[in-house]
Amino acid sequence: MAAGTKEDPWELVTAPGTSHYQMYIEGDELVCQVGSTKLKYQARAIDDLTLWLKAQNGWVPLGAADENKPAVEGTVEAWGRDEHNPVGGWYGLRKGYRGRFGMYLPPLLEELGTVELTHDARNNSVRAL
Repeated sequence: MAAGTKEDPWELVTAPGTSHYQMYIEGDELVCQVGSTKLKYQARAIDDLTLWLKAQNGWVPLGAADENKPAVEGTVEAWGRDEHNPVGGWYGLRKGYRGRFGMYLPPLLEELGTVELTHDARNNSVRAL
């Protein structure tokens, strides 16, 4: 497995298998490189999301959405921007690119071995192991 550093990033694929991307930790930021686009999330999202998924005790829809679109309640995406999550709002750090939490974080957790993820063409879900 990759080290998750800029020099040795995690090589990931979205749940539907339609997009390849890299992620790595740099300081307290989790950097997500999708083509020429760079998204940044708080690195603590890895542990926080894992704990939240364990508390859900079952499958949770991903619900990926861009920042300017509403997230469906009860999804990973909604939790990643909810004022009641451990950081009190957005895990995304780069204004205009704070969304897609539900798209890019679950495959990383799957790579790390903490969750199980469905890989259908649409409407994927995740659950803690």
